[in-house]
Amino acid sequence: MTDPTAQTEPLKAATWMIGAIISFSAMAVAGREVAVELDTFELMMYRSLIGVALVVSIGGAFGRLKDISTGHMGLHVLRNVSHFTGQNLWFAAISLIPLAQVVALEFTSPIWIALLAPIFLAEKLTRLRLLVALMGFCGAMIVARPDFSNIEPGVLLAAGAAIGFAGSAIFTKLLTRKEAITSILFWLTVMQAVFGLICAGYDGDITVPTNVTLPWVVVVAITGLAAHFCLTTALSYAPATIVMPFDFVRLPVIAFIGVLLYAEQLEWQVMLGAAIIFGANYLNIAAESRAKRPA
Repeated sequence: MTDPTAQTEPLKAATWMIGAIISFSAMAVAGREVAVELDTFELMMYRSLIGVALVVSIGGAFGRLKDISTGHMGLHVLRNVSHFTGQNLWFAAISLIPLAQVVALEFTSPIWIALLAPIFLAEKLTRLRLLVALMGFCGAMIVARPDFSNIEPGVLLAAGAAIGFAGSAIFTKLLTRKEAITSILFWLTVMQAVFGLICAGYDGDITVPTNVTLPWVVVVAITGLAAHFCLTTALSYAPATIVMPFDFVRLPVIAFIGVLLYAEQLEWQVMLGAAIIFGANYLNIAAESRAKRPA
C-alpha cells in the first residue's frame, strides 16, 4: 500500500508510464482487429474474464492475493464505472476514425484531471502543471484538427472517452493511497467482467470469438492488464497531474503504428503536435525532479 506522505518520484513514474504506453498502443491495434466481429461490450467482457484469471494466477504465484481487500468498494465502483464507460467509448472510436486522432482527443483527459485533482485529491494546481496540460492539449488539437462544424461520431466518442479516463485516473490515485495494486487490479477485472456480461448479454446474444479473433482478444486482455498495472504503479510514485500528461508520448507512437499497419497518412501537423507534447513532458519531469532534490 502506498504511503500518502511518500516523496514524489517523477522519474520512476515516467519509467512505468513507458510500459503503459507500449501496452496501450498494442491494445489499440488488437482492439481494431477484434472490432470486425465483437462489439465493445463483448470485448470488455472477454478481456475482463481473462484478466481475472491472470490476476488470480499471478497474484497467487507471488503470494499477493492476501492484499485483496473489500474495504473501499465505493471507490472501486466509481473507478470502474468511469473506466468501463471510457474504455467502451474508446474501443468504439478506434473502429471509426484514425488511431492518432482517437489518441489525440483522448489526451484532453489531463485538462479534466488538472481541474478535478485539487477537488478530489487535494493536489495543488500549480501554474507549471496547468501549462503542461494546456501545452499537451494544444499539441493534441494540432494533430486531430477536428471539424467542429461537422463533428464525426468517432470524434464525439473519443472526447467522451477522455472524460471517462479522467475520472478513472482520479479514483485510481485515491485507491493507491489506500489499497495495494493487486487489490485494485482484481476489482478492476471482476467488476468490469460483470459490467461487460450485463451489457453484452442484455439482448440475449453474445458472440463467441472465432479462431481468428481469439488471439487478438487475449492480446487485448494481457496488454490492458499490463497497461493498468504500469499506470497504477506510476500513480503511486507521483500525482495524477504529473503522471497523466506523460502519456502524451503515446501519440507519436500510435501515429507511426497507424502509418505502418493501416496506411493512415502521417502529416506534418502530427510531428508538430508531437514536438509540443514532448516539450511539455520534458518541462514537467525536469521541474519535478529539481523540486525533489535536497537543498
